[in-house]
Amino acid sequence: MASVQKIKLSPSRDIPFNKLVLSQSNVRRVKAGVSIEQLAESIVQRTLLQSLNVRAVVDAEGNETGMFEVPAGGRRYRALELLVKQKRMSKTQPVPCVVREGGIAEDDSLAENDERVGLHPLDQFRAFQTLLGSGLTEEEIAARHFVTPAVVKQRLRLASVSPKLHEVYAEDGMNLEQLMAFSVTADQARQEQVWETVSRSGYDEPYQIRRMLTENTVRASDRRAQFVGLNAYEQAGGCVLRDLFEHDDGGWLQDVVLLDRLVTEKLKVEAETIAKEGWKWISVAVDFPYGHATGLRELDGKPADLTTEEQATIDALNAEQAKLESDYQDADELPDEVDQRLGEIESALMAFEDRPVLYDPAEIARAGAFICIDSEGRLSVDRGYVRAEDDVPAIVPDVEQGADPSSIEGQEAGASVQRTVIAVASGAADTEEDNEDAAKPLPDRLITELTAHRTLALRDALAENPAIAFQAVLHNFALTAFYRFASSGSCLEIGLHTPTFPAQAPGLRESASAKAVEARHESWKARLPKSEEDLWGVLTALDGGAQASLFAHCASFAVNALFEPANRYNQGRVSAHGVRTRLDQADVLARAVGLDMVQAGWRPTVDNYLGRVTKPRILEAVREAKGESSAQLIDHLKKADMAKEAARLLDGSGWLPEPLRLVNPAASPAEVEGEAGPLPDFLADDEDRENASDDDPQQLDAAE
Repeated sequence: MASVQKIKLSPSRDIPFNKLVLSQSNVRRVKAGVSIEQLAESIVQRTLLQSLNVRAVVDAEGNETGMFEVPAGGRRYRALELLVKQKRMSKTQPVPCVVREGGIAEDDSLAENDERVGLHPLDQFRAFQTLLGSGLTEEEIAARHFVTPAVVKQRLRLASVSPKLHEVYAEDGMNLEQLMAFSVTADQARQEQVWETVSRSGYDEPYQIRRMLTENTVRASDRRAQFVGLNAYEQAGGCVLRDLFEHDDGGWLQDVVLLDRLVTEKLKVEAETIAKEGWKWISVAVDFPYGHATGLRELDGKPADLTTEEQATIDALNAEQAKLESDYQDADELPDEVDQRLGEIESALMAFEDRPVLYDPAEIARAGAFICIDSEGRLSVDRGYVRAEDDVPAIVPDVEQGADPSSIEGQEAGASVQRTVIAVASGAADTEEDNEDAAKPLPDRLITELTAHRTLALRDALAENPAIAFQAVLHNFALTAFYRFASSGSCLEIGLHTPTFPAQAPGLRESASAKAVEARHESWKARLPKSEEDLWGVLTALDGGAQASLFAHCASFAVNALFEPANRYNQGRVSAHGVRTRLDQADVLARAVGLDMVQAGWRPTVDNYLGRVTKPRILEAVREAKGESSAQLIDHLKKADMAKEAARLLDGSGWLPEPLRLVNPAASPAEVEGEAGPLPDFLADDEDRENASDDDPQQLDAAE
């Protein structure tokens, strides 16, 4: 057996620094990584951790000169050289060196750099954690390793992730971005549970992991969190989850129950303050549904008069604003300081416009106020509403004739001073049992909510089409006057009885339709007189276009396209007399105004649809919008996860549930149950006439 040749390691020596020179054989030419200055500071803190690789310098005859060149370790040499120049190290300081003989200097330099293995990120995370445990602060760790404290915080956060997930990451089972996503929560059991789910489902993108880890939390941007404030929430013992790797908009509040309690307590305190003004009642809620003040009389208040000082301030601000605008009227762009000052002036003037409104004390005693939180998290107080039962002169009950003082609502026992009744709205969510095994009919409440969106959008669309509004009202009048059994079949409830929404659909109040209707109403309210005695004269002075626009706006409030379970007989089918029912008439009107619920802003979400229906319904929606392959991507998920992923898949697809779709008037009765043919001739547009002629020439003849 041949003997194995044993290697002989190069000897090591301590060589004075002034006997070393940098070799031209060093292959490193491009600067990268830690700077020479940082390396020098590291040597100061820790001394030289790695020897230099040197070779003896020889003269022309091959004799050693006593000098040594450094082909491998050039950056360490430069760092030592810097310390000598800074007089922080003696030039004769012995330096640990490995003395090489033979071979090629460039080969040594290349091998030293090629064979260097960088530290695995996980090792760095754990090393920072060890240093923190040894007593170093985050700032000290950052200074010693030439990174920012924020980087240290990030690495320590990654080190706190579940050890099981560390093992997966070390074995390349997940990438660094996924590990970062898991660091959003400190609950390691939850981290492992989510990884188990996403690793099997394939839905393991970082944003999906973050969403699952924070699904039972509240965003810091939520109106409730903004109202209470993060400091108050944390002082009460609440925990805020923060994402150190991506913008998290303030983080997530983990204790939702605590947050809701703090919100209620703060709203009650605000209500007690408002109650001192003398209101009979105050209704308190985080948010009120759309149309909550319908049927209440709104008091006419008068803004508080300006003081002499306030008026002088306003005059001075207006004068300054006018001067600045005049001085810079020809400038292409305003200087920053001028632009900033104009903004300050505008804000100050707006503050004066938002003055307290004064009401008659007698009216206050029988009226109330609504207190809620606006979308920006600020307190919103809407004063001056009178209920129908209170719309009579206030009379103090006579408690001296044997009446029980404790039975008198709004008074202290034995007192004649009214006490404000404060009612806090409950935020309890509806619970509906769900059979996941069948695509059963949509729940009545859900249909009502969906058609509430449609009713509001239809009102908005009708108000934008004065000609159609005139025709719709004429149609309603003709039905009542000439068709005995059709008087209750129209969706336009003439007489301007404004239907209420029995079920508040999620997002209804913030919908684009609601905002458009409200803005239009406020615009007209500002144009019309406060006294009804002056209304006729003002209407007479309007031109034809303005009258038509106001007529359409008023007519739109009568639209009722709601599905109401109690009135099934008058909604979805043709009656025994062959007359269209209310929802059928709503389809006619929707086609006439060209209603498109996608353009109206409705999108399928977990709250407004997908979380309210069975799994087969969710899959059916995805299948219709994106195809069978997309449905198969989520068919194995639990309902909550399926609903969330379906919302993502359906986003931007334009898919609508059946109650929101515009029914094709050309469809046969077999295709669309309850559809009752084309539009009446005076409501049909050219396209409807063409469709009617294509489908049934006799039908067009009959219409003409």
